[in-house]
Amino acid sequence: GGHTTEILRLMESLSPCYNPRHYVIAETDTMSKDKICCLEVSRKYKYAEQEYTIHKIPRSREVHQSWSSTLLTTLHSLLYSGPLVFTLKPDLILCNGPGTCVPLCISALLLGVLGIKRILIVYVESICRVEKLSLSGKILYYLSDYFLVQWPNLKEKYPRSIYLGRVV
Repeated sequence: GGHTTEILRLMESLSPCYNPRHYVIAETDTMSKDKICCLEVSRKYKYAEQEYTIHKIPRSREVHQSWSSTLLTTLHSLLYSGPLVFTLKPDLILCNGPGTCVPLCISALLLGVLGIKRILIVYVESICRVEKLSLSGKILYYLSDYFLVQWPNLKEKYPRSIYLGRVV
């Protein structure tokens, strides 16, 4: 979908220093795995010895899911993302909006609070968010280290954000 396309555009320009790369997708996501594999095949032609893995976790919120059940599914996703983040101990989490990123970022923050590892969180709000933030954006605005928006009026509404213009 759109979030996958946007994050993969960012990944295309990511330095080869970020290796290995770990992609985390929702277990019900049927398209992203193929798109990630295509990107990584093209990266192998540019950069030698690049490694990546794809991990699946439960989706924290399905499209059109009731708000009342979202808390339970997010906690379920958190139970999977916590051990994953603890095992991988990434240096950076780069995310862009699907609800799946919220439990990952909470898990990353928990590792920092526990003194295990400080993980940098960079959130990029979707290009389609012109007037207001997504639900993930509203949550991660306060939790991320860097919060990027792609429209100047969002920068005005959310002064802690960083406006770089269109990044995807």
